[in-house]
Amino acid sequence: MKTHKLVLIAMFVAIGVAGSAFVSLPAGIARAYPVQHAVNVISAILLGPGPAVLIAFLTGAVRVLTGTGSLLAFPGGMIGAILAGVMYAKFGKIWLSALGEVIGTGIIASLVAVPYARILMGTELVALFFLPAFLVSSLSGAILGTILVSKLIKINEKHLFD
Repeated sequence: MKTHKLVLIAMFVAIGVAGSAFVSLPAGIARAYPVQHAVNVISAILLGPGPAVLIAFLTGAVRVLTGTGSLLAFPGGMIGAILAGVMYAKFGKIWLSALGEVIGTGIIASLVAVPYARILMGTELVALFFLPAFLVSSLSGAILGTILVSKLIKINEKHLFD
């Protein structure tokens, strides 16, 4: 892996970790952290599905290890990242990457979170508990990521990420 790609991965992890400490939205009884989802969309488009999943995993790991995130950061971030990356790789459309993030995190990960929370966290919650917070977080983050990556492409910065 090239040095500049590693630096970008580290930068996106840092943005995801720091962003979760400073930016959150109320989402029912939980809080939504849209920065990770914006990072998922941007990194999926600029680096591809593999690095996007790695970034989501590392961000979740740092947040869990520092006590600023829960184990739900893993399925929430990683499923959205892979789907965002695959959608962009297959169709080349920014909005489809964002849609992949919302479907991956907002719907699929919220359903995966139920048995995951039961097995690893010892909680008995139903899918509808996770769905609103995951949807609000992923939708707001996907919109933010779409706006940011569109601006990056428009100002011809994309060549930095090749």
